[in-house]
Amino acid sequence: MINRTLFSIFKEGSKTYFYSSIFFPTYIKKDVFTLYGFVRKADNYVDLIPQDVNGFYNFKEKYYQAINGKKTDDIVINLFSNLVRKKDFDPEWVDAFFKSMEMDILKSKYRTMNETLEYIYGSAEVIGLMMGKIMNLSEESYNCARYLGRSMQYINFIRDIAEDVKLNRVYFPQTDLKYFGIDRLDQQYIISHPDKFSEFIKKQLLYYCNWQSMAEEGFKYIPKRYLIPVKTASEMYNWTAEQIFKNPMIVYVKKVKPQVSKIVSTTIMNVIDPKSPKRKKVFPCLIKSPQPKLEYYFQKK
Repeated sequence: MINRTLFSIFKEGSKTYFYSSIFFPTYIKKDVFTLYGFVRKADNYVDLIPQDVNGFYNFKEKYYQAINGKKTDDIVINLFSNLVRKKDFDPEWVDAFFKSMEMDILKSKYRTMNETLEYIYGSAEVIGLMMGKIMNLSEESYNCARYLGRSMQYINFIRDIAEDVKLNRVYFPQTDLKYFGIDRLDQQYIISHPDKFSEFIKKQLLYYCNWQSMAEEGFKYIPKRYLIPVKTASEMYNWTAEQIFKNPMIVYVKKVKPQVSKIVSTTIMNVIDPKSPKRKKVFPCLIKSPQPKLEYYFQKK
């Protein structure tokens, strides 16, 4: 049985991940909920306004106590530390996760894509690696697992622009903002520069499309029963990307998320045939010209 605390944290934290993950087999589902309950609870400390800095560092300290054999008063930490040992997670993955969460306390801007990717590695790519361990996938799949975490995180960055501005965060490379002549990302400024913003968002979606394509190469490593929830979550992120592509300014109007009914119906489609692509995408290669004319095609099969 899944711990009630983990169930509540996960359900409140991510609709897409939660409603797709409930379709994992029971013996896998418990570990998935343990993982996401842990990372969501840590993330919540640094996403509060104002941030609960002391709460985050206490949480981090308790984890290292638990992984060294001390039982703590936090059931989320205790269960996760047991999972780390059971599935033999690389300790560096958890270190990298905490480092990225700490960056949300200490850092508000990222100068280059390399800096952004450093954050993404700890905040998302290692989660993909942990999921690979939970599903007992071969190490051949790990690179694709990292790309899946990376692409999903990047859509979160795009989708959550307005929310992150309130937190005084900009995860996109400053070099990209400068290239498109954008000084800042608050709504008042962007309303006066809609064309620049549209081209900027298309460039960011291009990163996503390429990373997502590489991630999907790894689906062949995932057993059918596990592929259903993974592919469902992936398709929901493709759907989110498509909505934002159609209207980039929507990110200032609402948080683009699929309805529960859409997540469930997509899951049913994947139960019928998880290896049949529901959506055909034509992604151009990264444009190398100094003034790229970006085109995207989201074509339904």
